[in-house]
Amino acid sequence: MTGRASCGRDFHCCPDISDCLDIASKAGFDFACVPIVHPRYKREFTEGRAKSRPGALTRSDMLLTSGDWSSLIVGKISPWLDLDSDVEVIRKNSEKAFQQEIAYATHLSVPAVLIELKGLKCVNLARYLHEHLASGPNQQLWLRVPMVAPCDSCDYLIESETGDADPEKNTQDTWHWWNTFRSVCGSSKKIGLCLEISADLPADDVIDRWCGEPVKSAMISTSIFLTNKKGFPVLSKAHQVLIQRFFKLDAQIIVNGTERHPDKSIRAYQQYIEHLYQTQGPRDALEQYAKGYEDYLQCPLQPLMDNLESQTYETFEKDPIKYTQYQKAIYYALIDRVSWEEKDSTVIVVMVVGAGRGPLVRASLMAAQNADRRIRVYAVEKNPNAVVTLENLKADMWGQQVEVVSCDMREWESPEKADILVSELLGSFGDNELSPECLDGAQRFLKDDGVSIPREYTSYVSPLQSSRLYNEVRMCRDKDKHPETPFEMPYVVRLHNCNVLAEPKPLFTFTHPNRDFRDNSRYKSVEFDISSDTVLHGFAGYFDAVLYNDVTLSIVPATHSPGMFSWFPIFIPIKEPVYVAKGDQVEVHFWRLVTSKNVWYEWCVTKPQVYAIHNQKGRSYTIGL
Repeated sequence: MTGRASCGRDFHCCPDISDCLDIASKAGFDFACVPIVHPRYKREFTEGRAKSRPGALTRSDMLLTSGDWSSLIVGKISPWLDLDSDVEVIRKNSEKAFQQEIAYATHLSVPAVLIELKGLKCVNLARYLHEHLASGPNQQLWLRVPMVAPCDSCDYLIESETGDADPEKNTQDTWHWWNTFRSVCGSSKKIGLCLEISADLPADDVIDRWCGEPVKSAMISTSIFLTNKKGFPVLSKAHQVLIQRFFKLDAQIIVNGTERHPDKSIRAYQQYIEHLYQTQGPRDALEQYAKGYEDYLQCPLQPLMDNLESQTYETFEKDPIKYTQYQKAIYYALIDRVSWEEKDSTVIVVMVVGAGRGPLVRASLMAAQNADRRIRVYAVEKNPNAVVTLENLKADMWGQQVEVVSCDMREWESPEKADILVSELLGSFGDNELSPECLDGAQRFLKDDGVSIPREYTSYVSPLQSSRLYNEVRMCRDKDKHPETPFEMPYVVRLHNCNVLAEPKPLFTFTHPNRDFRDNSRYKSVEFDISSDTVLHGFAGYFDAVLYNDVTLSIVPATHSPGMFSWFPIFIPIKEPVYVAKGDQVEVHFWRLVTSKNVWYEWCVTKPQVYAIHNQKGRSYTIGL
């Protein structure tokens, strides 16, 4: 693993900030979390002896350079502040003190401010923070939230009147604290999570839900570390796995608490975190290819409307799996089509429609060579720039075995009928690059007993929680378009900082050749059972395809073709996040609508609540024919 873990040291009290930074730096830490104001310095603004107390609020900003403040320090808001107190004096004092501290943190240009969230009553705190963010400071706000509520970590030693200890009565889900806070703040992109890791980790579904939130940092106490045989601090296997999941989200790790291995010094904790980072498993082909594209929204290709660039073709041609599967499918089709006795006298006509720069032509020729069968190939391509490449390949390599046709497959009049029709017109949602319309137009030059590769493909959807993707969509607003337009179109995206709430379910299936000339418009509703309280931000879309017999391609997580990276999933957003309780059902309706000029999708959620249809009449997004 290249690079290194970003690790910080938390200081409860900081008498001398230069000394604290020096201690943290010598121990290998990258930054220090220090109180903005001394944690015991309680100010009085409404009444009391200290109302007019003279003197500075806190240390001078000249103790460090502006560069150090803006890169090495995370400021902490005083723990005694209670902006949601029922006692008016406490609340008003806390409001004034909070405004002082957050204003001074902005003055210092610290990159992040750490604020502890103590319970479900946090609406007034959220309101003040939202007001602060509206003023435009360029800093992150990290909400420190325990993964497990303090009351859930208690040992119940006192029995109730009935004689039974009942820990369930006081169970709290700290995710609701966070959800209440960020909902009041309008899911601001500047607000992130600092998750406080507990000694006893919550259930896997709770951890999955946290991993769908904007986790910026994770705080781990030295008290959670164990001691190995050599006396060094280590973590349990479960905690190691959790820390490495946070690494994948680019979260920074903060170590707090006193040294519990004094003979090893605090540096041993940082070294162990770095060891966990460096010993992560190697990335597979998909992860290596997708590095840098995580949660990056891309508009789906429209190859019928636009001619693809050479760079796009080159990217797709690097896929080691897709063309191997196509070659295998063509090989089996040739074997089944021509018996061993007829192989020398029969020439199979293979038509590659949407040939691009020729990878499927090469796969067809290689499959024929391996099968020891004779073929004649037509490479049909509408992009005149790609035809240049095909003509050069024909002149240099393929010869008379391949006929290059520069024409739209739907308009071409073929001189003969094909035995095998090969295409790679699939999109991330299966049919979203108009494979059904293209192949229906091309099947007129397929023999009655001809074979289409692919034979069948199905789209899938699953409900998704991802605050990050929701915010990314919200940032896509165009001043010349309606504000809701970004939420009424799908996006190709490498899903990363998200939580898939239920297993994907099949949506639309298309079969080729379409002998019954079935209309390509579709409608279906699907329901999902939700296992924990969560927020729905949209839907993830996938597809799988049967190329020939048992030769398949899939980006559905459970059946994903290993090492294939030609397609990322598709993200279908909704306009407003929907709160979903444990045990609720999510029901979504999808339409695929077709006219003579365009194809588009519409969708709407009807459970747990009913919402308006998205992209009605293709007002925001269509796929041009």
